Amino acid sequence: MYFALKSLLQEAQNNLKIFKNGELIYGCKDARSPATDWSELAHHLKPFFFPSNGLASGPHCTRAVIRELVRVLTRVLLSGSDKGRAGALKLGPGAQGPCVCEASAFSRSLHRQGSSSLERSGLPKGCLLYRALQVQMLDLLDIEGLYPLYRRVEQYLEQFPEQRKTLQVDGPYDEAFYQKLLDLSTEDDGTVAFALRKVQQYRVAMTAKDCSIMIALSPCLQDASSDQRPVVLSSRSRFAFSVSVLDLDLKPYESIPHQYKLDGKIVNYYSRAVHAKDADMVSTRLKESKDCTLVLHKV
Repeated sequence: MYFALKSLLQEAQNNLKIFKNGELIYGCKDARSPATDWSELAHHLKPFFFPSNGLASGPHCTRAVIRELVRVLTRVLLSGSDKGRAGALKLGPGAQGPCVCEASAFSRSLHRQGSSSLERSGLPKGCLLYRALQVQMLDLLDIEGLYPLYRRVEQYLEQFPEQRKTLQVDGPYDEAFYQKLLDLSTEDDGTVAFALRKVQQYRVAMTAKDCSIMIALSPCLQDASSDQRPVVLSSRSRFAFSVSVLDLDLKPYESIPHQYKLDGKIVNYYSRAVHAKDADMVSTRLKESKDCTLVLHKV
């Protein structure tokens, strides 16, 4: 999480915004070097994380403030809460295999640090990230496996359009609607009910994958009450915090064909790009060698 949050800070783009007293101080700016942006961000946040002002300015100060920010955000995201009902979802064990993408920068970072593996401790079940992950994992088929089921529902609705309201295709998204999504069975019995349930689970999962998280931090004194809000500690400060989830409007049912076509375009473009890169590598190697060389690629 430290690595991911620092990487997000380096490439914030439109995925991260930081406000101070309602004013945007980081994110959605012109392309600049991370060092320049981090220096400005540290200047804004230093009074919150180091109120005694005993830390000098410069690169060391910047790194210290960023480190404290990342630690506080991580602790907030991992903080537990008994509110909500996400614990009703019971999913099976995660896939066995590498817990880190071997091609990622994080994997290379682990090797530089001499670490070969990570603990599979998982997320605390009460925290927001765990709950969001459970909802995201409702999508067990991905768009390639889902699209035939979507077509099954569409063909049924073409024959029986009056059933659209009964099946709650367009809502209402009430308690009864979400109760149906708790059935995580994957065996297709060929029914419209199974197909529709998977379509609706996909819509909810895609909504969770595209949601936004807002964290509010407010400095509080050691002996001051925090208005019943939870408190997170940094090295020299304490903050009352609250966490909210935004952008939870359910993804439109009609967007599934678009997602299917878009996914196909992405895969085709990637395949062509990889093929062209491999062809260029082979061509370059053949030109550099006087003898003909057979190049084998692991598939």
